Amino acid sequence: MSNLYDLSANRINGQAQSLRDYEGQVLLIVNTASKCGFTPQYKGLQALYDQYQSQGFTVLGFPSNQFAGQEPGNAGEIEEFCQINFGVSFPLFEKSDVKGANINPVFAHLTKNAPGFLTSGVKWNFTKFLVDKKGRVVERYAPTTDPAKIAADIEKLLAE
Repeated sequence: MSNLYDLSANRINGQAQSLRDYEGQVLLIVNTASKCGFTPQYKGLQALYDQYQSQGFTVLGFPSNQFAGQEPGNAGEIEEFCQINFGVSFPLFEKSDVKGANINPVFAHLTKNAPGFLTSGVKWNFTKFLVDKKGRVVERYAPTTDPAKIAADIEKLLAE
C-alpha cells in the first residue's frame, strides 16, 4: 500500500475505520501504552487535539503491548483508563503490534515512510508520526518528544 488512506484499522470498540475518513486532515499517529513512563503524554496529546481539532487535526492512538508489557489491559480497560485519567476523546484503536511479523499495516506504512534512527522499526511506546493533509508522513518524533513541542509543526501543516 503506497497510500495511508488505502488502509483501515479497527477502533477500540472493534468497529472497522477507514483511514480515508481522515483524508484532508493533519494527523498525529501514536503508539500508546497505559503503564509506561511516557503515559502522561496522553495529557499533551489531548491538549493538541483540543486545540487544533476544529482546524482539521486529529490524534490517532494505537495501544500496543510490545514494549515491556506496558499495555496489558483489554479494550475496555484501556479506553476507561484513558478517559478517566487523561480525558482522552481522540480516536483510539485496537491494541495491535507496531513492529514485527504481525505489524499493524498502519505502522508498516508509517515506519516505511519515516524510518527511525538506526532502525526503521518502532523502538518504544509513544513514537509519534505527523501526517500531512495528503496522507504523507512528514515527521517522526521520538517517545521522549513532548507533544507540546510538536504544535509548531502541526500549525505549519494546517496552514498549507
